[in-house]
Formats: sequence, structure tokens, C-alpha cells
Amino acid sequence: MRELHVKAPAGIPVLLLHLVLTIGAVAALIYGINEREIVPTILAGLSLLILFFTWFGFFTVAPNESKALQLFGRYIGTVQDHGLRWANPFYTKTAVSKRVRNFESSKLKVNDLDGNPIEIAAVVVWQVVDTAEALFRVNDYANFVHIQSESALRQMAQSYPYDSHDTGHISLRSHGKEVAEHLQKEIQERLTSAGVQVIEARISHLAYAPEIAQAMLQRQQASAVIAARTRIVEGAVTMVQMALEQLSQRGIVELDAERKAAMVSNLLVVLCGDKGAQPVVNSGSLY
Repeated sequence: MRELHVKAPAGIPVLLLHLVLTIGAVAALIYGINEREIVPTILAGLSLLILFFTWFGFFTVAPNESKALQLFGRYIGTVQDHGLRWANPFYTKTAVSKRVRNFESSKLKVNDLDGNPIEIAAVVVWQVVDTAEALFRVNDYANFVHIQSESALRQMAQSYPYDSHDTGHISLRSHGKEVAEHLQKEIQERLTSAGVQVIEARISHLAYAPEIAQAMLQRQQASAVIAARTRIVEGAVTMVQMALEQLSQRGIVELDAERKAAMVSNLLVVLCGDKGAQPVVNSGSLY
């Protein structure tokens, strides 16, 4: 079922016409009663009765809102022109908002690609684009959006690891843009049949589950320490190499293999140590 746009007459001209007809019918009824004319009285009474029912045909459409019209259960069409409108008083008029809406899912506890339990939540921005599908293809489209979004979030979270230790691999923590695009696509595929468009979907909460949070924190700290030590050692080796080369090129001192080894050892201890080096000043011998 697809949305069918229909035009409803503007309400102001129809309202003025109803006022004129109502005044005329009331005047005719008063005249028939005063003159004791049966036919004018009956006609005026029927006219007032019909006009009374036609007054129920007026309805308003707010900006970014639509009214779906049904006649005894049959879908007639959707009115999108805002303002005061008039339609068949027997039509059932159901309002559907087309404003942009958003919600934040509850915190879901799922396992990532590596099997680690994590907590994840997302913010989804959406709007109705097809009133017929939203009303007649699903029972409650707002609740349908919430449930299917959480289902898509759970499915997406199981497709990536929380954190990737290999450069270039997509993870939930380090590749927010790619993960958001995947989440939006996953939700849109589930909501297309409900006449809903997903404008944006992003992760709002991401953390390890409490039972493994401390262990994973230690693992991250260990990885950070290893990475820092690797950079320090690389820099220290480069500095030692530069020092030996410049000493040799400038002819400041000639070092044999044993003295070079001692110098390298001392420099590496100074450059790679956790604490500042304590210099020892050689003041010479007493004898």
C-alpha cells in the first residue's frame, strides 16, 4: 500500500457557504412555523439536519502533518495541504506527524565480534515519509521503529570488535563514521516497509560490560605501555647510533669495541629508564 495524495477543498469558502445556508435554513424554518406551512417547515428541518452533519467535515492540518482519510475502512487518500480543510463528514481522519523525531535506545548488553560482552546504545533520528504504509502495514509504527532499531543495533554490534589491535581493521571504538553508516543502513532496511526514513543513527554509549571492564582496562593499559616502550627503544637506538657516528666523524675520541659496548649500554639505560639518571662524577684518583 502506497500513499495517495488527495486534495481537500479549502475550509474558509466552505465555512462561509455553510454559514449562509444555515442562516437561510433557520430563516425558512422560522417562516414555516409562523405561517404554519408544512412543506417549507419540513424542507427547512431536513436542510438543517443535513447541514448539521456536514459541519463534521471540517478539519485542520498542521504544518508537517498529514491526515489519512478512510471511508468505512477503505483508504481514500492523504491530505497534506495544511490549514482548514473540508471533506466528506463520513471520512475517518487520522493525523500522522511527518516531523523529524529522535529517540535513544536502551543500553543493550551484547557480545562483540570477539565474544566480549559490551554495553551499547544508539540515537536514531527518523521521520514518516509514507502515511499509508505507516498506518496500515504495521500496527504501531512508533513502537515498531523502537523495537527494530534496537534489533538492528544488536545485529550491528555483533559484526565488529570493540577495539581492533590491528591497524586498518574497523572497530566500534575507533571507526565511528563507518559504524554509524552501517547502523543507519541496517535500521533503514528494517523500516522501509513501515514508510519510515532513517535520517541519522549514531552510537551514544559504548563500554565493556562491568564484569570484564577492569580486565579490559588493564589490557588497554598494557597495550599502551608496550606501544610507548617500543617507541622509546626505537628513539634510543637512533640516538645512540647518531652519537657514535658523530664522535667518530669529528674525531673527538677513538673507542674500541669494548668501550663502545659500555657506552651503548650506559646510553640505553639513561634513555630507556623510567626514572632520571643519577650522574656519577669521576674526580680522579688520590694517588
